[in-house]
Amino acid sequence: MVNFKRVARFEKVSLEQFLQSFDNKSNEEISSIYNDIKLPLRATKGSAGYDFYAPFDISLKPGQTIKIPTGIRVNMLDNYVLKLYPRSGLGFKYRLQLNNTVGIIDSDYYYSDNEGHIFAKITNDSNEGKEIFIAKGTGFMQGIFVEYGITYDDDATEIRNGGFGSTTK
Repeated sequence: MVNFKRVARFEKVSLEQFLQSFDNKSNEEISSIYNDIKLPLRATKGSAGYDFYAPFDISLKPGQTIKIPTGIRVNMLDNYVLKLYPRSGLGFKYRLQLNNTVGIIDSDYYYSDNEGHIFAKITNDSNEGKEIFIAKGTGFMQGIFVEYGITYDDDATEIRNGGFGSTTK
């Protein structure tokens, strides 16, 4: 039996943070979505990826894009990164794409003002005219923890506050 190193813990962001992620739903609708959020899990003992579950029904026609607030954050060891990919079956059947190709969640993102809230922006890139329907609670994205190193002359001291593009500002 393999004894895996435990490197992270998934958590929900606060309800207050999650409420800020929507502009077209009532607080009651958003609270209901929040209460039903499932933390990412591995499907089998041999799975590398943790499945992220759709917080609500998602329907995408070819070419359509949606930004999904997962309601999830992750606290992980400093020398790890969480890499996000579409679930392979959805990519294979529908050409479902993450808009940034591979999502990178750095360990210090957890401490950002937005509580390290993980978002996914996905596009149905089907060239076969296939519409995608992902039911609430169904896995749509997977995350894999990867250990990384740094160069001998690395002297980075900046502190992150934010997501998308915050480390280049």
